[in-house]
Amino acid sequence: MRRYSRDQGSSVYFPQAVLNGDDLYDVTLSDGDCRLQVTLDPGLNRLVERKVMQPGSTLRNATFTPAMAAQLPECPGASGETDSYRLVSVEVRDGAPGDDEDDGVRRFDVDWDSLPWFGSSEPAGPLVPLRANRSVFLPLWNNVDYSGEAWREHPPSAEEEEDERDEEGEEGRRPAVTVSELRDCFLSGHRAVARGAVKHQLIVRIINKSHLMYYGRTDRNCECPYKVVLEVCDLTGSVCVVLWNSVCVSWYRCLKPGDIISLRRYRVKQHYQAEPDDIEISVNSRNPAAQISVLPESSVSTEYLPPEPTFSFYNSKELLDHPHSAVCDVIGLLTFSGRPERLRSKDSRGAELLEYRWLQLEDGTSNQPIMVKLFSTSQPETHCKLHPLSVVVCTRLKLIKAADQTHGCSYLTNTRYTQVYCTGLGHHSEMSYRKLRPVRQFLRWLRSQDDEQVLSRSMIGGFFMYPPPPVSLETYMKDRRGEPGFLRGAELQREVERLCYRERRTFCIQATVTMVTYSRVGEEDRSLFWTDRAASFSPSPSSSSSSPHPPPSPSLSSFSSSHLPLPSTPRSFRPPVASSSSSPSPTSPSSAVSQLTPRRLDHRAGRSSCKRKQLFQPEAPRKRHPWVTLQPEQNNKTAVILFEASMEFLENADEDGDGDDDTSSFVTAPLLPVFPPVAAETLPMRYDHARREEQAVTVAMGGRPTPGRFDSALQDYYTLRLRALSDGVLVDAVFLPQSSASCPSPPLLPHANTWTSVLSHGAFSLHAPPPSPADLIGMAAQLTNQRLVCVLEACHLGGPTTELILSRAFHLPN
Repeated sequence: MRRYSRDQGSSVYFPQAVLNGDDLYDVTLSDGDCRLQVTLDPGLNRLVERKVMQPGSTLRNATFTPAMAAQLPECPGASGETDSYRLVSVEVRDGAPGDDEDDGVRRFDVDWDSLPWFGSSEPAGPLVPLRANRSVFLPLWNNVDYSGEAWREHPPSAEEEEDERDEEGEEGRRPAVTVSELRDCFLSGHRAVARGAVKHQLIVRIINKSHLMYYGRTDRNCECPYKVVLEVCDLTGSVCVVLWNSVCVSWYRCLKPGDIISLRRYRVKQHYQAEPDDIEISVNSRNPAAQISVLPESSVSTEYLPPEPTFSFYNSKELLDHPHSAVCDVIGLLTFSGRPERLRSKDSRGAELLEYRWLQLEDGTSNQPIMVKLFSTSQPETHCKLHPLSVVVCTRLKLIKAADQTHGCSYLTNTRYTQVYCTGLGHHSEMSYRKLRPVRQFLRWLRSQDDEQVLSRSMIGGFFMYPPPPVSLETYMKDRRGEPGFLRGAELQREVERLCYRERRTFCIQATVTMVTYSRVGEEDRSLFWTDRAASFSPSPSSSSSSPHPPPSPSLSSFSSSHLPLPSTPRSFRPPVASSSSSPSPTSPSSAVSQLTPRRLDHRAGRSSCKRKQLFQPEAPRKRHPWVTLQPEQNNKTAVILFEASMEFLENADEDGDGDDDTSSFVTAPLLPVFPPVAAETLPMRYDHARREEQAVTVAMGGRPTPGRFDSALQDYYTLRLRALSDGVLVDAVFLPQSSASCPSPPLLPHANTWTSVLSHGAFSLHAPPPSPADLIGMAAQLTNQRLVCVLEACHLGGPTTELILSRAFHLPN
């Protein structure tokens, strides 16, 4: 699957479609005998955006429409001489291993890249977008990284550089013009500089390099709408060099901070959005075609050698005293690498999703780790290697400090010029920062650390929230000024249905708790639960509007942009049950605590039982089996992990109890509460160094986690069924009060470990032993009829699964 943004001519292909989004998707299909590249009808885009359709998915009942030659605009990927198709409707099944149904598709022992193309659809060269005049594809999940083989890892042909070397002979290179001379000539109106292309050689060193900036728009035609800003300098001053369009594709991966470059045939312009007396250098592939070359440092005359980049390394102790928005560099040992997620951009369009992940670094100078909210930096290969126990250097980060410093929850995040370097790719041995005193001090601390101790506290993936929300309703509402207010239950459901894959959002509702369940991973059939029977059996405003039939197949043909079919509805939303033969009699006490006993699932139940299971939990039969938790492999070589990480900095380095309560009673549950098991992506994994690559792929965007494949840092969790006060819609949310003991988070204030205090703090108090699950379930009657402000963290995990975490719940006085 390949993504790109449409342009002015793209609408010609879809005369009947409503083009709401900016993206189009080309998909390569195969039946095991040949290949065919098609374009998804825009009405099917949500299949990709919510990760319903993904590599390996099986497509059924696919309907194609041929693209007529008269419809084809001038774009490089489509022409009248080749077969071109549009996929207009399809049913999607996940081609998971073990699906042995005979559908006529060969899946095994197939070299997909060697298969012939269907008919005359074979592309003339590398694959390019079919329905827009674009020369490269966008990454599937963000607009910042590069994607595809067109992005060169090595510089283009060096014929011009050799010609220059021949002209200059054995003497060291000398620039024909300096930065200060260019600035003075431009500001004085010198015709050769202000109005034409400058052919004089400029020799500068790259100080900072921005991430890729994509500026493609649907109302403009530009084959390669990219821009990159380099901060460069020589001995006379600094200036910004802007690379445009295809120059970015040819040169972005080849250039890094610290490189010395030679520029010819460029234009000098007034700096965009800067002081009137500042300039920038524009480098393009035409009008004129710029000449760029990377120079060895030894080839430049000593008297013209540009200065080295400077760094401002702060350790965790020093960061505590630095002001908000300070720009700095950090180095640390990575002990927590969060899962990649996405946030909706807050710009005027609000269409772009920004990919980020949380990192926790330790450097031994304080008990406070360095928290980094790292967005994409156009270094996808590096981000894939951000494993725990790596030594990570992040440059040009910005310090974020909250106005309320009660918990000291400061963190670092990206600037335009942020770059990240880590062990395993040979970065550190190439960078000049390895000689600096703060780096050498860190390395001395690193060599004193014990691998096993670091491994014991290292984690990867899982739900993570930082900084944590306040612990009082008044402070929380003050911090939410300008944010959307409380949602009705139905509004919450609609907003969650609109989420794209790994998109993260925070919602607030007013609700009461009608059920609490305690479960352990892999033992969901041996749970404890409490239910407020009065609330469970009272009439619900949403019961009349709930769908009485099981949801259809997860991949019906075309989606409407304003409403998604039931399959995309998160499993955490359940319609209320007004009556059930499996429920206790309404004459029972108003609340009950039950212990679920293990029993074999009966797959031979009658039709009504099957319907009930499908309505509440479509995939229950498969996922009810206990998960197998594999113990991490013992690695006999872990003692050298940290030592090897530090070696890259060498200059010459190569590369269960029963609770009781007056208003509660214990009964044997005749039927399990209908809660799906917690998603595998929700619980953080203990880092397994021997299988670090496999873990990284599992956590990465588009990964497919397997329950029980890795050791989870959390084994138990709670599920709370919330009833919205506004319309009675029932919402199931996972609650992880024990996460503060195993996940990186600031210390919490002491509290009484009652339900009210645990919900408002989001965790157990660390200043007293936590209550046992049985005790906590036994105390759940405290929640009866309590009106709560519930803070929910929603993240779509792909397909029908949406993670809904209850992070805070504040008591509302009556």
